[in-house]
Amino acid sequence: MAALAKKQEATAARLDGLTVPAGGQWASEARAAALGRLHEMGLPERRDEYWKYTRPDTLTQAEAPAAAVFETGEAPLFDSFDRIKVVFVDGVFDADQSDDLAGEGLTIERLADVAEKDIHWAKELYGVLEAKGQVPVERPLAAFNTAYATDGVVIHVTGKVAKPVSLIYQHKAETSDAVLHHVIKLDAGAEVTVLENGPAAARFNKSMEVDVADNAAFHHVRAQGRDHERRAVTHMFGRMGTESVFKSFTLTVNGRLTRNEAVLELTGDDAVAHVAGACLGDGDFHHDDTVFVTHDAVNCESRQVFKKVLRNGATGVFQGKILVQPGAQKTDGYQISQSLLLDEDSQFLAKPELEIYADDVACSHGSTSGAIDEDALFYLRARGVPKDIATDLLVMSFVAEAVEEVESEELRDEIIGRLESWLERRRG
Repeated sequence: MAALAKKQEATAARLDGLTVPAGGQWASEARAAALGRLHEMGLPERRDEYWKYTRPDTLTQAEAPAAAVFETGEAPLFDSFDRIKVVFVDGVFDADQSDDLAGEGLTIERLADVAEKDIHWAKELYGVLEAKGQVPVERPLAAFNTAYATDGVVIHVTGKVAKPVSLIYQHKAETSDAVLHHVIKLDAGAEVTVLENGPAAARFNKSMEVDVADNAAFHHVRAQGRDHERRAVTHMFGRMGTESVFKSFTLTVNGRLTRNEAVLELTGDDAVAHVAGACLGDGDFHHDDTVFVTHDAVNCESRQVFKKVLRNGATGVFQGKILVQPGAQKTDGYQISQSLLLDEDSQFLAKPELEIYADDVACSHGSTSGAIDEDALFYLRARGVPKDIATDLLVMSFVAEAVEEVESEELRDEIIGRLESWLERRRG
């Protein structure tokens, strides 16, 4: 109790001077409830069970640590795709760079506008999935996001949307501190692809709540990179109905500190949820994937596939759990987390978990960490392939299983091309 009281005191001091954004009745109530949850839990610290591998202090301190803005000379990811662009600069919507947000089969609105209204469908979701995702594991930085986010998008998908919705995050100020919250609702039978890319800010706190109705499909591809000194914590909360599909993939190639949390709940029979990621870390790089998947319906499938390539002292973390509730028979749950350590200075910390309360299930989890296969490397070098290129080929082979989780072949090719470019630059 004394430790909790100390956390709460530290949290109150951190929040002193911050103002919860004003809004309509539903938004104000949701933000006030989130602030109450945050005060009750306290901001995270290293002694918390799910933060023992990752230092949260730079994510919770009053001022955002400075992060230099870098340019790689490459065209932005997804630039060649026909898409609906929604641009944020240091966490603020930029209408001039964004496309017309009207589209067939969906409506896109700005959270800053929606929150001013007294009546809106977002009331059913804003902060609702986040609040439910606080049990059994507390996620105080998500509650912070719900309470203090002033911008983001609210997307209602009513049909099958041909163009992807592309959320682009630009970083301009070296001390920017961005807090964004997105809400996405898919009606029965609807389908949409959401893309995310860009460094966003010096420090970035983002939450996304996704409600996938019966027979609907949500595809999500995210790229985090470019500005190496940036820090980010993201949360994705998903709820899946009967025969729905939820697939998310994240590529990370830079960043001093990144913590990605995914909290998914399969509530309808025959639902499918896949969450995957590939990261390549070099030097002062700490990357944490924390995933919690709950099966609460019959004959559902979930996959967690995470691959991390680390060198020069980089650190990778994976904390993944599959929870099978009573009655969730015929569950098919798969979890794999693997790291490829390219030197003896890097480390991979893993905590895979299964908790099963049904007896007719097929659940598995595994975690491995190792070096480059010397036999495979010798085989390539014996055929005239230089060592650095041979190493990169083996790296690409290692991350392939995660990249294959991306539904679109065109998007897979784009991701593979960027990974190859990153490896080539490191060779240079």
